[in-house]
Amino acid sequence: MSWKNHSVLMEFMFLAYPSCSELRVLSFLGLSLVYALIVTGNVLIMLAIQTDARLHTPMYYFLGSLSGVEICYTTVVVPHMLSNTIQTQKTITFLGCATQMAFFIGLGSADCFLLAVMAYDRYVAICHPLQYPLIVTLTLCGRLIVASVVIGFFLSTQLVVFIFFLPFCQARGIKHFFCDVPPVMQLVCTNSHFHEHSVLVAATLAIAVPFFLIATSYAFIVSAVLRIHSAAGRSRACSTCSSHLTVVLLQYGCCAFMYLRPSSSYSPTKDQLLSLVYTLGTPLLNPLIYTLRNNEVKGALGRILAKHCLSKRGREKPISHSCNTKVDVLHHKYVMEKKGGNSVDGGLPYNIPGPSQDATPVAYERRTLDMEGNGEIMVDARGKKE
Repeated sequence: MSWKNHSVLMEFMFLAYPSCSELRVLSFLGLSLVYALIVTGNVLIMLAIQTDARLHTPMYYFLGSLSGVEICYTTVVVPHMLSNTIQTQKTITFLGCATQMAFFIGLGSADCFLLAVMAYDRYVAICHPLQYPLIVTLTLCGRLIVASVVIGFFLSTQLVVFIFFLPFCQARGIKHFFCDVPPVMQLVCTNSHFHEHSVLVAATLAIAVPFFLIATSYAFIVSAVLRIHSAAGRSRACSTCSSHLTVVLLQYGCCAFMYLRPSSSYSPTKDQLLSLVYTLGTPLLNPLIYTLRNNEVKGALGRILAKHCLSKRGREKPISHSCNTKVDVLHHKYVMEKKGGNSVDGGLPYNIPGPSQDATPVAYERRTLDMEGNGEIMVDARGKKE
């Protein structure tokens, strides 16, 4: 049967979803909550990097790209999982299964290569700090991000084409939540070691090669850190890598166990639980890991939320009493001289002189207000402290 006829006639059915209506509702609500948290956390990181000029560096561009890839990575499978959770017929077409696997493996491979690129960035920053601005330029940063995505999709396309040109058995039930490589390979009728080895080679290129590059980078980083004499210097060097290393161990631990093994060791129940970890758990934990262990990202997110709070409260009343954030307010005092020599002391923008009034600015005062109405005048226009 040709591949074209396969795509028209065949449908796969997912067998891992619960049949009990109560469990289906709980699964739907849980998946929806986790997916919303994944999208929100990663979008906040991308927004913080985009809006804060202090984060416009290659390291944070890589982090923002990783967040974008993980949003797409979960979007490939989670909306379809939500749909299957509430539907009676949990099926997918042959072409739809191939497309889902291609994007899932492609974005997952791009994720792995981006982690390797981030390890290289940390290696240059710690081992060659003086040459870092010359080596890791924004142009190189963009090229490495594009190369990670292109290589990931190139490998996934080769793998998917190879798998879906194999003959499938009459049993069309996939013991999984989505179209992943190990459960789909269980439906292939041929038991040739050549096919199994071909899949292992593709998985090795997508997982083991980036991990080898990461391990090499961290070997040089550890060597450089051990040569640092001051404890403060070692602490700073380790803090720049701790978040990335945590994500690497979490991501590669699950992927290696899932893909770098023979198909004979496939266990549906264990693999279903493990797939939820690297499909939902890793993208959910990454924003938490990078924000909790990175003061610059935490500061940027705090400034974004404070700005949003101020703008929201500002539409309701001039000064919000619910925020503890301090803001600098430039307070203008104008002395307006009316006809007849009378003076009126007012503050912009509340008292604006009319056409018959002659306004003369005499002082500009910078104040620090703490959002509870307390203010302290710092310096006026003449440089005098009050």
